[in-house]
Amino acid sequence: MHAWPASEVPALTGQGRDLRIHDTATGALVTLDPGPVARIYVCGITPYDATHMGHAATYNAFDLVQRVWLDTKRQVHYVQNVTDVDDPLLERAVRDGIDWVGLAEKETALFREDMTALRMLPPKHYIGAVEAIPGIVPLVERLRDAGAAYELEGDVYFSVEADPNFGKVSHLDAAAMRLLSAERGGDPDRAGKKNPLDPMLWMAAREGEPSWDGGSLGRGRPGWHIECVAIALDHLGMGFDVQGGGSDLVFPHHEMGASHAQVLTGEFPMAKAYVHAGMVALDGEKMSKSKGNLVFVSALRRAGVDPAAIRLALLAHHYRDNWEWTDQVLADAVARLGRWRAAVSRPDGPSADALVEELREALANDLDAPAALAAVDRWAALQTERGGTDEGAPGVASRAVDALLGVAL
Repeated sequence: MHAWPASEVPALTGQGRDLRIHDTATGALVTLDPGPVARIYVCGITPYDATHMGHAATYNAFDLVQRVWLDTKRQVHYVQNVTDVDDPLLERAVRDGIDWVGLAEKETALFREDMTALRMLPPKHYIGAVEAIPGIVPLVERLRDAGAAYELEGDVYFSVEADPNFGKVSHLDAAAMRLLSAERGGDPDRAGKKNPLDPMLWMAAREGEPSWDGGSLGRGRPGWHIECVAIALDHLGMGFDVQGGGSDLVFPHHEMGASHAQVLTGEFPMAKAYVHAGMVALDGEKMSKSKGNLVFVSALRRAGVDPAAIRLALLAHHYRDNWEWTDQVLADAVARLGRWRAAVSRPDGPSADALVEELREALANDLDAPAALAAVDRWAALQTERGGTDEGAPGVASRAVDALLGVAL
């Protein structure tokens, strides 16, 4: 599966700062110090309705991570998946009377278009669950053969008790885990499981549903968590720098994925930091496909909204915050974009060297995009009120905003 084209990232003079970011597993800020190549895995979409503002906010957060790392002169090895076979996708295809493969391809293509328009840097490896199946099957067999998985009526489940570090990502108690498991794709009430929290690794073929050859597992399809584990281990290995996604993935997805990987490799932890973006609401409720309260990037683009304004609307909120999308949020972003473009369109202005350092400092401090936007606002106000004599300042400011915030002025 191919990703989307990369926009050029301007090179800035000087050196960026190492990223301090909130790690869900420790509940604290950690300073990441990758080697020459920084490694990040971000969980991708299930392509049956893409791309709403909640998606966009999540991928914007991890785009900033990449930009901070690139500014430190590191390479970035970024991997993202597409869950192109899963119950919600199949259910939507049945509901609409369309082929599930065609639905997945259509929505994935739209996602690529949205990411391109928003200037999100693409992953080096963009992998679909279906294409990952040949690598998933041996992992499930290894877990089963090691006694860390068991069969139940043809399905194969992972035993959470096989991992002594289970629970160290979310730090939730059993009752909270069980509740979230039921809400987020698990089946804690299924009879015969060793532990209600045990997640499915391999679902035996069901009538009328797609299935693949699973070797000794029989025909079927993979569970949600093992999909990401197989892709991450194949392309990044253990101990990569950041495991990212929305805060709704902390449990069960990232908790279970960590346990799968840790049992498979005997190493801990799977990732050095677990980083999660907040949720975006509309009309008082979290945007979700099940509720249908969605604002789509593609719909805004069709309505003539500049993608740079959409990105500024996202950047106006700290990535870990939960916030609400409103018409005013977008109007404020459109106005800000106009002020910034007017400021950099002048032939000279006040020095922007300090602005570059302010942007670096803000983003290195747990991706504080609102502080970064405030710094550009201050420079733009000085440019408007007093101007300056530095002929290179507008270009420096424009390149910094592009390189570090992904906004083309």
